[in-house]
Amino acid sequence: MITVAEALVRCLEEEKVHIIFGYPGGAILPAYDALYHSSRVRHILVRHEQGAVHAADGYARVTGKVGVCMATSGPGATNLVTGIANAYMDSIPMVILTGQVSISHIGTDAFQEVDITGITIPITKHNYLVKDPNRLPTIIKNAFHIASTGRPGPVLVDIPKDILQEKIEFSYPAKVYLRGYKPTYRGHPTRIKDIAELIAKARRPVIYAGGGILSSDASAELLQFAEKISAPVTNTFKGLSGFPGDHPLFLGMLGLHGTLYANRAITECDLLIGLGARFDDRVTMNIAAFAPGATVVHIDIDPAEIGKNVKVDYPLVGDVRNVLRALLPLLQETDRSPWLARIAELKAEYPLTYSREGGLKPQYVIERLSAITEGNAIVATDVGQHQMWVAQYYRFKKAGNLVSSGGLGCMGFGLPAAIGACMGRPTDQVILVTGDGSIQMTMQELGTMVEQKLPVKVLILNNYSLGLVRQLQKFYCEGRYIAVNFDFNPDFSLIAKAYGLPSYTLRTEEDVDRLLPEALSLPGPAVIECIVPEVENVSPMVLTGKGIDEAIEC
Repeated sequence: MITVAEALVRCLEEEKVHIIFGYPGGAILPAYDALYHSSRVRHILVRHEQGAVHAADGYARVTGKVGVCMATSGPGATNLVTGIANAYMDSIPMVILTGQVSISHIGTDAFQEVDITGITIPITKHNYLVKDPNRLPTIIKNAFHIASTGRPGPVLVDIPKDILQEKIEFSYPAKVYLRGYKPTYRGHPTRIKDIAELIAKARRPVIYAGGGILSSDASAELLQFAEKISAPVTNTFKGLSGFPGDHPLFLGMLGLHGTLYANRAITECDLLIGLGARFDDRVTMNIAAFAPGATVVHIDIDPAEIGKNVKVDYPLVGDVRNVLRALLPLLQETDRSPWLARIAELKAEYPLTYSREGGLKPQYVIERLSAITEGNAIVATDVGQHQMWVAQYYRFKKAGNLVSSGGLGCMGFGLPAAIGACMGRPTDQVILVTGDGSIQMTMQELGTMVEQKLPVKVLILNNYSLGLVRQLQKFYCEGRYIAVNFDFNPDFSLIAKAYGLPSYTLRTEEDVDRLLPEALSLPGPAVIECIVPEVENVSPMVLTGKGIDEAIEC
């Protein structure tokens, strides 16, 4: 007989959880006491619960494993909510463990009582409130299974303190029995043959690949597929790194801040093959003008996504990797020279460009970062202009190496996510690209980074403003700028010094060429601040109501 808290730790060990990110408190204290005796599960103490959930998110993205975090009841649990929503929007496998007040106190407004299962119903794939101590092992087994199968997502398990202290006879289930939960992994063979015939007849196909490519580990199959049918590939933001950034068939990102040539290729294509993508609003913009002459194929493991936003001619439910593996033998290598020549014309006519006058341009910094690292670094970002410049100018060569908040657009995600990524793949170079606004939301996690001796390089693009909001105010508020300029920013070099970190301040291209390689080559962490113009905008941009082929330079 062991306590439920001890059983919880045994469950984590059975699931081969090696790292858990968390912050202790009263209601979850028995679980921490049990964790004290484990030699197989390492706990990482963050500086804020939001840091724990984002770190678990970053860990999951780069490893493909389920990320795990833990917090106490009340404010501990509610501080996780933003990160849970972020993981839900981006389909990240995660198990969140929260403490809860004792069963007898639930519903009495007890100290630090919050209905966290009720709060998180809309932002979890599933959640549990443990009421029967004997059910705990089964619930944990189910939680990990649900989080990691089908379309991945976060699962929350809320455990009252008195339940944690009860004793049970421990037995961990060997299998999962969930009636009604049976994701479809194999695409229908007849529909796969139909799609193969459709591809053979197409003259101007475009592959539109989203985050499902990474979730299903289908990057190799995507490359084979694109090369075999001679079709260009455009990625959603979340799909970036799923196709080599230096490949001749790569069109870059599409949509709101996508490349002009990707957007125009979508507009001109006669067959659009959607793989693991949501057809979300930042991709399609004006739906009526999106791929107007194309037959649309949509392959996704989540049937709820197919046809949700865009009319689909050939829907197929299934895991992207399995579907591509079944599709590849049915395809013939095809000569599409006229279409590829047209793609080359579009790339030549509408390249990504920026002016190098007027100070150190952030685009230049990202270009140099990509060149120095040869596109092989894990790059975490926060949310804002810097995020879009990474999407446009960093040429990812390894699948899963972009760690960023896509669907939720969560400022403050970057630093803790970079910490999680570094712990998940400690031999890879990890670089955080952030802005002066975003970094100040979770800057306290520098303490976690230093304490864990993680060699993360923190690159801050400092324009003394909330740059992307400012850009929106320029176009939608007639230049009435309010609440976007920082009249005061801390001295980031002194912040770095306070945490015992080396720092660099770059103001010119010469500084970047001379100092950025040196900073990136340091064996430990460092802070690199780049002073960039306040008025620089992300270009191109599609304004609200316009089609993606109507993007403007700005």
